[in-house]
Amino acid sequence: MLSHVYVGINNFEEALPFYSALMTELGARQRFVDAHRPWAAWQPAEGARPLFIIGAPYDNQPASCGNGQMLALMATSREMVDRAYAAAREHGGACEGAPGLRPQYHANYYGAYFRDPEGNKLCVVCHDAPAA
Repeated sequence: MLSHVYVGINNFEEALPFYSALMTELGARQRFVDAHRPWAAWQPAEGARPLFIIGAPYDNQPASCGNGQMLALMATSREMVDRAYAAAREHGGACEGAPGLRPQYHANYYGAYFRDPEGNKLCVVCHDAPAA
């Protein structure tokens, strides 16, 4: 369904370590990094799409966050949600909701919410029941 997601950033030097740590915890691999453009992308461990891309806006205007916009990234386990949240916080992410069940969405919704150093809101979520 998705080809790629592009998140606009202003401070590439701060955003790259944040997203590199987050994507590592989610099992994504680096597709490219070009600090001169600047932009970087990650892809699933298996397959070439979808891409997750960070970079300066194409119109050369400052990147800004949209109120009510959020990007949710899939985790394969609750432990992965916990690790991704910890990596985000260790690399400048601000808490918007610690890891935990959100039964108001569904019985197995386990998610964590945070903002990147630029203020973009992200969620990491596992929809599966815990492993027995």
